[in-house]
Amino acid sequence: MPRKKTAKPPGSYPAHRERQRRRILDAAWTLFDERGIDRVSMAEITSSSGVQPSTIYQYFANKDEIVWAVIADVMQKASARAQQSLEATPNALARITALLDFMADELVNNSVTVRFMAQFDAMYARHWPAERLITLESQINPGGFNAFRGLICDGIADGSLRHDLDPDLTMHAVINTVIGAQRRLASLGSKVEQEYGQPVDRLFRETIRILLLGLRAPEPPPRRRPRKKPSKVQSRKRTR
Repeated sequence: MPRKKTAKPPGSYPAHRERQRRRILDAAWTLFDERGIDRVSMAEITSSSGVQPSTIYQYFANKDEIVWAVIADVMQKASARAQQSLEATPNALARITALLDFMADELVNNSVTVRFMAQFDAMYARHWPAERLITLESQINPGGFNAFRGLICDGIADGSLRHDLDPDLTMHAVINTVIGAQRRLASLGSKVEQEYGQPVDRLFRETIRILLLGLRAPEPPPRRRPRKKPSKVQSRKRTR
């Protein structure tokens, strides 16, 4: 008597496909960190993931698609963590400080991720159009750079930031300075301390401190107490 085929529970096939996709991305992630994106082939990703060669192409047409899937995953998670860091911040300067502290924490606690971003930057500059990254960023964070620009405008308005800042120029200068320093330090790894004699975290936090000094509104000079006019009795004593 032939066996009856057991019906698969609803939703099991999409779940299976997501597991397969995740196996491929996890294998690629490990290889990219160990060997560098440029030096990893589709065949190596296939072998490391354990899926069949015919299977991997059902998910990704080429290595570029895998790289962009990984970067989308990284950016999505980082955006969610960054938003959490902004909770309960009283003004624009505090929110900018929280974002920069978040990047310092990422450098220390997620250095593999930051190294991958540095590798991606190098490939993006050589191989891919800016429109592709702009589109991805707008999907993950619709506000994009304008959200940071808005913080600078808010800081000028609430008095926590310098009044002479140009929001657009300041936004790009701060973002590029912080991202550039973060990714370079992550790429150098242990060589940072060997070369500079300072731990990565301390160097990066000093970069943040100097940036914040340049953004922060100067404190108003202390108000002088008005001099008390001498009483008539004291005036008489002085004239005697």
